[in-house]
Amino acid sequence: MTIAGHRPERIAEEIRNEVGSLLAGELKDPRLAIAMTVNEVRVSPDLKQVRIFVGIIGTEGEQAATLEGLNAASGYIRHELVERLQLRRAPEIWFVIDRSDEYSQHIEELLRKVKGKPSS
Repeated sequence: MTIAGHRPERIAEEIRNEVGSLLAGELKDPRLAIAMTVNEVRVSPDLKQVRIFVGIIGTEGEQAATLEGLNAASGYIRHELVERLQLRRAPEIWFVIDRSDEYSQHIEELLRKVKGKPSS
């Protein structure tokens, strides 16, 4: 693959770093005062759409309020990404709650149950 073929991956990594620093303290929305991490960023090949997967620690209500706060701040985040990364166009941003940790814990629990039972 050519060097240009890796551009979305490089942009995704830079977006992950920048959004992580924005969430670490630059955004003043009280809904975003909960512990969260940017786990993954997926960028479309044309760089027009970005899905940001965030891990949010808290109850379902807190997660919903935090996701609402992130969506409210997405315009500011888009503007900051264009400025910091010197992008030509501001990508459309979607925030998604990353539930992969919960899913992996569920799978591990099921595997432990299966190992505990004697085979017939």
